[in-house]
Amino acid sequence: MHDDWIHPLLEEARRQGLERSALPFPEAGGVVRIDGREVLNFSSNDYLDLARHPHVVDRAREALGQYGVGATASRLVTGTLPIHEELEARLAASKGYDAALVFGSGYMANAGTIPVLAGRDDTVFADKLVHASMIDACRLSGARLVRFAHNDPEALRQRLEQHQGSGGRKLVITESVFSMDGDLAPLPEMARLSAEHGAMLMVDEAHATGTFGPHGAGLVREHGLEGLVMVSMGTLSKAMAGYGGFVACSSTLRKLLVQSARAFIYTTAPPPAVVGAALGALDVLEASPNLGNILQANADHFRNLLNKAGIDTLQSRSQIVPVVIGDNNQAVAASRKLREQGIIAAAIRPPTVPPGTARLRLSITLAHLVDDLERAAAAIIETVQRR
Repeated sequence: MHDDWIHPLLEEARRQGLERSALPFPEAGGVVRIDGREVLNFSSNDYLDLARHPHVVDRAREALGQYGVGATASRLVTGTLPIHEELEARLAASKGYDAALVFGSGYMANAGTIPVLAGRDDTVFADKLVHASMIDACRLSGARLVRFAHNDPEALRQRLEQHQGSGGRKLVITESVFSMDGDLAPLPEMARLSAEHGAMLMVDEAHATGTFGPHGAGLVREHGLEGLVMVSMGTLSKAMAGYGGFVACSSTLRKLLVQSARAFIYTTAPPPAVVGAALGALDVLEASPNLGNILQANADHFRNLLNKAGIDTLQSRSQIVPVVIGDNNQAVAASRKLREQGIIAAAIRPPTVPPGTARLRLSITLAHLVDDLERAAAAIIETVQRR
């Protein structure tokens, strides 16, 4: 058989405790019902509990009724609808930039943007823990990729100085809230260093959009760095609860992306209902500016409960709280034991995280009441300490 080579790869993944499967869930959100039982889901990115918010659903339904189920073409053919332009204008205003461009997903936003900013004659400086989509985008670009120690401005400075004579454009990329560690990038220092060395700075705000900054505008806006960060990337699929990605940037760069970003040009435009849901999420953020603050206060409380019991949550300072287990199989076992207690806490293993740092990645959402957080913390502490 022509697929005989596949079986040894699958067996090796099982042996290393790295086998994965996409298990179906009866519904989405931070609190779900499975087999008639209420279960706390700490593996959802619906941070603000907007996936079922009535206004968000209504805006999606309105768009569906007005435009139908699909945009039916790519953006540069006949797929650009008024609702796409409305969303891009709203996102640009929220982020404090002149323009924004919506992509089909956050992955596509990074994959489309980075190869436009840097090519074969250029150098990209990437935090060691940036998202896989950013690394894949660097490979697509053909640019020289230089990694620097995680969240270490001094390491970035050294790399920039080492390559100051390399020629071509220079691009620094980082996340603002890191998706697996939950820690925050030192954005002011990185922006200053990038400017001093003539480098562009792109920040992936996938997990900061909606959860930090004024009206959920993210950490770039919170620090007032719009003038120093060339591209602020975000998603519509986490705190905004729908699907899609975008970049906020200058109007000039947007024009170039429209001409050159393959992940934008060669794909069908996002469906109207998805765009309507994103507009609804922005409405909620504008009407309720403290949602992110409430979320972070709840996350602080939860993290403090774990830390007091000696649980390692790394340098988490966000709604993402890792519980480091180390061994792959032990992380899976801990996840399974918590599931039996009505708590979903996915085991995250390499290559998503570095070898030896398998963990439970816990996402705090506004669907979780304080009592839920305290019950979950107690169960996690007991499970981890008894392994």
